[in-house]
Amino acid sequence: MTTASPAAASQRIDVCAAIVTYQPQIDLLERVIASVKDQVGRVQIFDNASTGEPLDAFFERLRGQGIEVFRSERNVGLGCAINHAARAARMAGFGRVLLMDQDSIVDADMVAVLMHHLQALREQGPVAAVGPQFRDERTGEVAPFVQIAFPMNRKLYGGPGQVVDCDFLITSGTLLPLDVLDTVGGMDEGLFIDNVDIEWSARARHRGYRLYGICDARMQHRIGELVQVSRLIPYRTVVHSPTRLYYMMRNRVLLYRRVEVPRRWMAQDLPRLVLKFVGTAVLLKPRLAYLRAMLRGLRDGLRGRDGVMPS
Repeated sequence: MTTASPAAASQRIDVCAAIVTYQPQIDLLERVIASVKDQVGRVQIFDNASTGEPLDAFFERLRGQGIEVFRSERNVGLGCAINHAARAARMAGFGRVLLMDQDSIVDADMVAVLMHHLQALREQGPVAAVGPQFRDERTGEVAPFVQIAFPMNRKLYGGPGQVVDCDFLITSGTLLPLDVLDTVGGMDEGLFIDNVDIEWSARARHRGYRLYGICDARMQHRIGELVQVSRLIPYRTVVHSPTRLYYMMRNRVLLYRRVEVPRRWMAQDLPRLVLKFVGTAVLLKPRLAYLRAMLRGLRDGLRGRDGVMPS
């Protein structure tokens, strides 16, 4: 058995893992916590108003194990949850926060690999964050890092030992030096959930920071629900609830107006928005609920309305 060096141990202690939850699967969340707790100095959970007696008991048990659990009385969204977690980590004396979703399971050395590269890259210039390469736990498919381009984004898979200069990192798995927030600012709480990572990444790059994907840092992650489009079409796609589609449509339109967001992102995303709108409305059920949510999102985006979806 290999013993960690004092330097590696001190780096681990300086990282606080922040897991944002909303009606999580208890068994999956247990796996998430088990995968990261020995790699960081502290694990904290920000729960967005989840309900249920089994979950109440589970969170109490976690508190007894030394895990910090904050339970919001209402769902304040992803951006607000991350900002709260970052402030709590900073007040506790941590210099870095590891952002995690409730379904992300990290490899045994992921945090150490991210820390090593973050330290080396910051010696070369301003770095906003580093993130792992993730694979879908259900399919085993590895996700690429992305450089925004027109007419199509560049998808970069990299390889062992490679570091990819990318235009954005997904929230989960991102290792963020907390002092970067002094310049870049926190997450946009008005977006509530979708595109929070794209907006923050764009803002960081606009202020002269770089973002890097670390190919040797690995994580399992899920995005949406995989379903087959129809019995006649042997194709599976990722689908979301009507509520999520509201935020996806609205927030894209909101980002089209942001000066920090590259125009090339808008140019290649607008056709994708149209395709997603038409494909969802035509092929997926419940069609009427999807259609209403997407139209409402587009309307509110054009009006510049942010925050929680109106009831």
